[in-house]
This record gives sequence, C-alpha cells and structure tokens, in this order.
Amino acid sequence: MSQGERSPKILDLSWGRMEVDGLGVEKDWKLYPGGGRAWDWSETGTRHVPGIQVADVEELLAHGATVVVLSLGMDRQLHVDQATLRYLEERSVEVHVLETREAVKIYNDLAENSALAGLFHSTC
Repeated sequence: MSQGERSPKILDLSWGRMEVDGLGVEKDWKLYPGGGRAWDWSETGTRHVPGIQVADVEELLAHGATVVVLSLGMDRQLHVDQATLRYLEERSVEVHVLETREAVKIYNDLAENSALAGLFHSTC
C-alpha cells in the first residue's frame, strides 16, 4: 500500500474533539484510505437510534476500505443499524464495533496494514 493510500492516524481524542494527522480537529470523523473528512450526520439523517446507516458507510467502501471501525460514542449512545452490519457482511468487510476510545485504539493499530476506514463519534 502506498503512503497516499494509508488511513490517517488519530492523534488525540477528548470529549467533543478529535485530532487527525494531516486533517485537523473535528467533533466526528469519516476516515478512509488516503484521507477523511468531518462526519456530518445531517447528510444522511443519522441519529443515535437507529444509528449508523448504510448511507454512512457507503463512502468508506467507495474509498477502498476492506476493514471498517464503527464507534458507538464515548458513552455507547450511538447505535449501529442492523441493516448496516448486513450490508458490510454481504461485501465481506471486516467490522469492529466499539466504544469510541477502544475504536480509536484498534483503528490506529490497524491503520498501517489495512485498507481501513472508520466512523468516529467523540461525544455521548
């Protein structure tokens, strides 16, 4: 995998704030091979329940991700819609669903060696 295709590392996480290498600081992030951007829930109508939707992860796969980390928030208030998990499973995508601090750790551990993407929510 070339340097340009690596998934950016998460440098710092605190309540309501995440710093991503080369991208800056935002509250929530969509990260994928080669980059990322702020995750604006209003684009897809995402809410804590039913949670992360297929429309939220499609962009990650479009950037070539074969491994996806989905964060549940710092207090596990963000759900993941079952349809999203089925969608990823049908495409043979490896999925990790974790509380945000745990999600950041596994994401950073996997970032060097995987076509990795993630959705990160830094509050509740």
